[in-house]
Amino acid sequence: MALISLEDLDRLDDDQLEDDITDNPEPMDEEDRDRLLTHWQAVASTHHVSVPPDMTVPIQEMTRNQQQREPLPFTPVSSHEKMGEVLYEERLYPAGHWACVTKGEDLYEQSISMGFMKLMRFICKENSAGQTPPPPTIYIKKITLPFIYMCVCVCVCVYISLGRYLGMTVPVVTNVHMMEDGNTFQKCVQTAYFLPAEFQTNPPQPSDSDVTIVHREPIRVIARTFFGTTTEETLTRQISLLWEILGATNDLRRDEYLVAAYENPGIPRRRNEIWFVRRNP
Repeated sequence: MALISLEDLDRLDDDQLEDDITDNPEPMDEEDRDRLLTHWQAVASTHHVSVPPDMTVPIQEMTRNQQQREPLPFTPVSSHEKMGEVLYEERLYPAGHWACVTKGEDLYEQSISMGFMKLMRFICKENSAGQTPPPPTIYIKKITLPFIYMCVCVCVCVYISLGRYLGMTVPVVTNVHMMEDGNTFQKCVQTAYFLPAEFQTNPPQPSDSDVTIVHREPIRVIARTFFGTTTEETLTRQISLLWEILGATNDLRRDEYLVAAYENPGIPRRRNEIWFVRRNP
């Protein structure tokens, strides 16, 4: 999630938005909304991604709530250091429900950006959470009796489906699958958002068929922190580096890696993690 995604919510600073609208819980006026959209479009264009105008409301909603983020729960297993530096950590993440979007664009950056925009819409009300049941269907019926013609005409009511803001969890995790050569990324990339604890028992359903709710089993990962951008080139380098540190082992998967993103791409040394998955949690 390194580009036009959750991380971009933090990028807005006083020079870009001098009125500090990101900390204002009140609804934004049209000028503020336009400035937010323009900013996102400018960031996205540098990565060959288009942000449509209908993203204005999700961008506004997530910007207003950006300080309220729920961390993914996990159990620490071990930490490995060298000369005071943490080389990697081993963690156990519990089973749970995730909202997932799979995209196969030309560039890794495009896939994760477009996937996260769909997740944003799901998080920001394109879901079934908080909905009330639709009113009874009302229809037109004609009844014909001897010497009497009765026509009962009533209005047809339309029920519009809108949910509620679900809340954000971090990190957002990207699944990267490798080609048979073990060095090249497959085109399809899955971006996944862990549902907040409030919705784990009864997950809200998405309005967009591209967003799927998936229950994942527990995973045990080797996590190594790195800083900077997340492109296919930088991820390939981080994968190779962690293999060098770990050495030869058959306990870890080589066909799939996970990328966890936490921070704003406007920060030159933003925090990310590469995760290797243990075959047997």
